[in-house]
Amino acid sequence: MTRNLQHVPYGYEPPKEGVKGSLIFYDTFENIQESDLQVALDLLDNLSFKKLILYPLHEETVKRMSKEPSSAFHKREKPLGYWVEEIGRSDVIVESWEGKRKKYTPIDAALRHLTEKYPAPHFLFMSPEMANAFASFSSFEEWIVKLRLILTSNPDHPHPRLDKFSHRWDTVATK
Repeated sequence: MTRNLQHVPYGYEPPKEGVKGSLIFYDTFENIQESDLQVALDLLDNLSFKKLILYPLHEETVKRMSKEPSSAFHKREKPLGYWVEEIGRSDVIVESWEGKRKKYTPIDAALRHLTEKYPAPHFLFMSPEMANAFASFSSFEEWIVKLRLILTSNPDHPHPRLDKFSHRWDTVATK
């Protein structure tokens, strides 16, 4: 009987079975509470995602998408970084790509970057308002077949495209 020795680095942990995909929290993080972040963290664990990506939007992107004023990117990114350090989990990441660009980033470019960088399948966690804004873009139909949406609550007045693809999104309450 032959022995097959395997060498692994110190501290190696085998990957969890059934863990797959990325949950992308796409938001301004302007008025986000720790309870909202905890909901995303619970989704990460309950639905067995590999990574939770917190993706704060640059102030220029917020201005074009919602016409509302927003504080500086670094003022919204730093508390997220502190929260990630506080919880001490390596599967939660603050993606600062949009902050490095320092300008308006179309949702297409952001999603292209995120889907290329992080493992599939991709789930986009967002507010109903952000989902309506996303559905208003012409590229929505191209993206909705590549990813799924998880909304924080049911939209009061969903965009017609969001209604059309209601089978591609769920709310946290139904999960």
